[in-house]
Amino acid sequence: MAHDVTITDHDIPLAVRDHGGPGEPVVLLHGLGGTLEAWDTVELAGHRAVAPDLRGHGLSGDGPWEWERALDDLEAVVEHLGLGNPAVAGQSLGGMLAVLWARRHPECPAIVNLDGLRSAENTADHYPGMDPAARDRELASLKARFDEQAASMGRPLTAELRPMFPARALVERDGQVYARPCAELLEAVRYTPEFRDTVPLLREVTCDALVVIPARDPQGMPGGELMEAFRRGVRRDLATLPPHIQVRELDAGHDVLAEQPKVVAALITDFLAARRAG
Repeated sequence: MAHDVTITDHDIPLAVRDHGGPGEPVVLLHGLGGTLEAWDTVELAGHRAVAPDLRGHGLSGDGPWEWERALDDLEAVVEHLGLGNPAVAGQSLGGMLAVLWARRHPECPAIVNLDGLRSAENTADHYPGMDPAARDRELASLKARFDEQAASMGRPLTAELRPMFPARALVERDGQVYARPCAELLEAVRYTPEFRDTVPLLREVTCDALVVIPARDPQGMPGGELMEAFRRGVRRDLATLPPHIQVRELDAGHDVLAEQPKVVAALITDFLAARRAG
């Protein structure tokens, strides 16, 4: 049975859900704007699954977003719970962290990256086959949308909007309720090289890796020609990965954990089992 713990002997408090279970430990990392609850419906039979709230998210403490500090947070989770040398699986931002963890820990047994490769708001060469003028218009529109989303995280939530966020992602300040992460953290992540493109870093990973990419547009976001071109760019750049990095395409949008939890669970457990058997 899962139980929640808070690690307090670290730079910031870290909220962690330990799902228990026998076998190989797996650390599960949620995406930007999510919480550890994103993994609640993904049952990894035969594994001890542990999911933290990332810094600035959920019930974990606030701190500046720096990738090395976020990795230090994971180090604290692994040490506190005695996980040894765990596999790491992450969705979106969490998938990017999984790649960086494997670079820091070449001895890592395996990682799983669920659509954590690059931001949709990117440079022109990541949208092959699209008319440049149309591409630039769509990118400008996407930037404006992301700008507004980031700004909205700095404003108090109305009563009508609060149910759209997990309770653990809400914080009260000065009598007002806000959603986490804050606008400053979103902006800090958004323009880092790692967030804009993790594929070059993925090429440096030496452990076994499974990369899962979605075949459909993200829910609630205009897709169309821009996102189709974006997917072409991702497929193009993943086609030359070394053989120890597997790529699977999934009939889902970006939020694969919510849309296909059973399929994701099977992909992860089968991948880890095959790695052990090999």
